[in-house]
Amino acid sequence: AEGGMMKSLKRAALGGESIFMTTLTAGPGGGWVDLAANLPGDLSEVDVVAGRPWLLSKTAFLGAAQGVTLDTKLQGVKMFAGGEGAFLMEAGGEGKLVVSAYGAIDRFHLEQGQTVVVDSDHFVACEMSVQYELTKVTSGIVQSMKSGEGLVFRFTGPGELMMQSRAPRGLVNWLAAHGLGNRG
Repeated sequence: AEGGMMKSLKRAALGGESIFMTTLTAGPGGGWVDLAANLPGDLSEVDVVAGRPWLLSKTAFLGAAQGVTLDTKLQGVKMFAGGEGAFLMEAGGEGKLVVSAYGAIDRFHLEQGQTVVVDSDHFVACEMSVQYELTKVTSGIVQSMKSGEGLVFRFTGPGELMMQSRAPRGLVNWLAAHGLGNRG
């Protein structure tokens, strides 16, 4: 259990991650590991530097080198919002981190004070130097709280921001509309 049992339980209960993390170690001759995400899309390697952690959507983490630490971040009362804004992960320490997205990853460098607004389902990751706020943009607070729809992140630089070109919720809605959802 990476980071101890309590951190593992928190990661599993709040972030949707497994309690256990697989550790792979190359033999004396070296080696490589192939990683694949659940949904088709880009992967991106991030250099996590000590003192400069990253914030990830709960579905973005794919893998990390030894030295990178993970923790789940609750969004306070925002946790009832559903969707990607409910729980976020913090990647700290030092080393390589691999994130995945559904569709293409768009990377942006936000200048000091520069603000962008992103649908919460399209957020992948950002440096913790980027300030963020989760807000509702649609009417019907109860519907937004249940579904996560109509929620956006407002990001303000400086720092790096990654977004995905597609939203998993769109795939789920398309599958349901075409009778391809739960065939249980």
